[in-house]
Amino acid sequence: MVHINGDKTVVDGNGLVTSLPAAGEIVVFLGIDGNREPWFACRSTHAENLKDLRSLALEEVLPDWQLGLLAQARSLIHWHERRTYCSNCGGRNEIADAGYRRHCPSCNADHFPRTDPVIIIVARHRGRILLGRQTSWASGMYSALAGFIEPGETIEQAARREVFEESGIRIGDVQYVASQPWPFPASLMIGLIGEALSDTISIDARELEDARWIPAAEVLLMVERRHPQGLWATNPMAIAHLLVRTALQSS
Repeated sequence: MVHINGDKTVVDGNGLVTSLPAAGEIVVFLGIDGNREPWFACRSTHAENLKDLRSLALEEVLPDWQLGLLAQARSLIHWHERRTYCSNCGGRNEIADAGYRRHCPSCNADHFPRTDPVIIIVARHRGRILLGRQTSWASGMYSALAGFIEPGETIEQAARREVFEESGIRIGDVQYVASQPWPFPASLMIGLIGEALSDTISIDARELEDARWIPAAEVLLMVERRHPQGLWATNPMAIAHLLVRTALQSS
């Protein structure tokens, strides 16, 4: 049983701490590992030995399968914490299907965990790559542009809209690269590379602090943390890092 407290879990020097949940806490089934051992997660009020999930991923201490387990657990617990009551009639929901459904006995409605699709895209233009940054990010960090897919949009339409809204750049061809679940709280990042049709940047200051076209050779220095101005391109755990490297290899 792994414990989830917001964006944190309980660890010690040897890795994840597993223990029984407190009475009345939310419990969900996560699956069975390669040794046929079942794994569960619970909402926890533990206050000691907590470590946030982003730090655990960056430190690369836990094996990938445990990081995936924690991502699954965090998304499910977050959903349950906000689905106590039925959005249809206001009745109190019951946990069903080992945590993968909430059922309302009052109106018979079923509620299922949701995953929000998000496009994340690196745009290219004549040997340069478009990267941006938000004010809340660590100093010097630049990354791919991203945004939620809106109802009725295709992946490609969402990518072109988001890039234009945030940077004023028009995108033509869009190529799918890879995807990554992102449990903060429950998104699926759809990684893309786009070919820009224009290069005049017009930033939406509500979304970005900065956006710029950076020559590929300079972006490589950012990826390798060797940029002379201290600029760098995303954390290796994020799909944006893969997108930047892929764009460099194929530019």
